[in-house]
Amino acid sequence: MDDAAKQSAKRLTADRQQGSGEQRRAPEPRFLIIGQVAGAHGVRGELKVQILTEDARRFGLLEQVFLGLEDEEPVAWPLEGYRLHKGQALLKLRGCGDRTAAAAMRGYLVQVPRKEAIPLEDGEYFEHQILGLEVWTAAGEPLGKVVDILYTAANEVYVVQGPNLGRRELLIPAIEDVVLEVDLEAGRLVIELLEGLL
Repeated sequence: MDDAAKQSAKRLTADRQQGSGEQRRAPEPRFLIIGQVAGAHGVRGELKVQILTEDARRFGLLEQVFLGLEDEEPVAWPLEGYRLHKGQALLKLRGCGDRTAAAAMRGYLVQVPRKEAIPLEDGEYFEHQILGLEVWTAAGEPLGKVVDILYTAANEVYVVQGPNLGRRELLIPAIEDVVLEVDLEAGRLVIELLEGLL
């Protein structure tokens, strides 16, 4: 990003008149999702888990995980072991001793307490921090809000919806050339609207 674009993004962030200013954001979640149970593996109660964290090795740092369906209070399960297999994590939980018990957890979210989150590098964000941000162009045009995040092999893609877009969704690749600034305090994401995005 060149200096002019950086200055434009900074001016936009500082100018509270053009945006909605500080956002009332949802409170920090108590748990972060790191996987979702895809089914049972074998006959000894191992869970086959779709990995939803960037570093799958983080399973090896855990003594317990919390499992539950979306919008339900998760339950703690001691973690006896884990291994990676064909792009998924296989988890062995204490108290889950057979295939039937493991299969019954299909669809459950595998979570960790927010306080146990691995620290992020500079410029990295948790999903819950991006969802709901207002999206503005570097020229000061409001586009909508981030309503979803898609994960592709190349990069994340932010799905934006808003009245200025009509019924269309805007797909924003989360790359440095496009995302100029993430201002969590102001609740705003500033983008360079490259040709072909709209």
